[in-house]
Amino acid sequence: MESNNANIGFEKQIWDAACVLWGHIPATEYRKVIIGLIFLRYISDAFEKRYQKLVEEGEGFEDDRDAYIEENIFFVPEEARWNIIATAAHTPEIGKIIDDAMIAIEKENKSLKNVLPKNYANPDLDKRVLGDVVDLFTNMDMGETEDSKDLLGRTYEYCIQQFAAHEGVKGGEFYTPASIVKTIVAILKPYKNCRVYDPCCGSGGMFVQSAKFIQAHSGNRGEISVYGQESNADTWKMAKMNMAIRGIDANFGPYHADTFFNDLHPTLKADFIMANPPFNLSSWGQEKLKDDVRWKYGLPPAGNANYAWIQHMIHHLAPNGKIGLVLANGALSSQSSGEGEIRKNIIEADLVEGILALPTQLFYSVTIPVTLWFISKNKKQKGKTLFIDARKMGHMVDRKHRDFSDEDIQKLADTFEQFQNGALEEVKGFCAIADLQEIEKQDYILTPGRYVGIEEVKDDGEPFEEKMKRLTSELSEMFAKSHELEEEIRKKLEAIGYEI
Repeated sequence: MESNNANIGFEKQIWDAACVLWGHIPATEYRKVIIGLIFLRYISDAFEKRYQKLVEEGEGFEDDRDAYIEENIFFVPEEARWNIIATAAHTPEIGKIIDDAMIAIEKENKSLKNVLPKNYANPDLDKRVLGDVVDLFTNMDMGETEDSKDLLGRTYEYCIQQFAAHEGVKGGEFYTPASIVKTIVAILKPYKNCRVYDPCCGSGGMFVQSAKFIQAHSGNRGEISVYGQESNADTWKMAKMNMAIRGIDANFGPYHADTFFNDLHPTLKADFIMANPPFNLSSWGQEKLKDDVRWKYGLPPAGNANYAWIQHMIHHLAPNGKIGLVLANGALSSQSSGEGEIRKNIIEADLVEGILALPTQLFYSVTIPVTLWFISKNKKQKGKTLFIDARKMGHMVDRKHRDFSDEDIQKLADTFEQFQNGALEEVKGFCAIADLQEIEKQDYILTPGRYVGIEEVKDDGEPFEEKMKRLTSELSEMFAKSHELEEEIRKKLEAIGYEI
């Protein structure tokens, strides 16, 4: 395989083949089946490459677990290796053989305990179809380890994205669209040997993009310390597998857990926090957490966790730490239940570096408009906040979904960088810089439209009188046409016995 580009479309090929399983398995199990097979194929292949190398070296270390662990490769016992699964693809026992392989791998690798799916022997899963999907994975060309890591990683992400689209609102619980994640990462610019944290990490997309960013800027994808937490058991497992495929050593705690009630990283101070918390979460447990040390800027209301998430993240920031998070627009202006006062306190502490209004339809799960908040402990531009209105940016990929191009993302990242360097020229309708006094005049409301104003419209040179004459003439023609159509409809209705 010369490069990953040779296999562009491979992700879709896997997805299309996997879709054969629709109708042959309960929808709730479907995601686990496919994701588990991708994972099993990857770790088996990585193990096999290391095994062959150790055999060639001839020092008898091929069965030594430590020889794999030191290379961040999972030890795969013989009965769990892909050649055993491939050989049994079209036997009635294929489901049990895969389940047994998952159990054996978990037994050998403590970090995977209770992570892998074991639902392949389910009688509702058509074993003939499962065998066909196993064949597809068997026949794929894995290439070199780094390339195959990206290829399978991309396939994993692509399938997660497709599941998110198919599962609608529920899909948003484990997947943040790549263009939003890439925008956050491009603006924050995580660097080598930094600590990255996501307190509601879903399937781990923020970490994948951070690792890619560091690798693209002369680093190694392993030069990043990853900390995450996730309350949903299945999503936590997906994240663990996603990191393993990517070769990212991640600390997601020993189990899934609620971040507010059981903070698994209580002493962590992160350099970068990136998150897409559930929007406007109600019943998050405020009544039992009233005296929590995290609520430095005010007690968040019981009916909405937005400001609980913000304050939880600020609490976990290192002295020069930065946050990029996604929030529903209501958090920009809400005054109810003390939210306005909390926002005012955070602004007056000079923590809000930038607010970026996103266009609608970027998410699979929600159509409500959302905003990116950038919060920094040690802002370059003290006392100033950047406002960007990106609601007109992006392009529609289909009737329901919008996306940012790489150029869009670069434009937003460059705008932030110019602001930080004191070199930004404001553009009406797009970006503006406000100091604390201006924000105070706006009652501490952070809606970008209040600051950036309305885009200047170029004068087309047509005198006002002439333009009005032309437009009213065009309107008159439209009215005349509308009357003709109205008359025609009346006649048609009368002809069949209906008068208006």
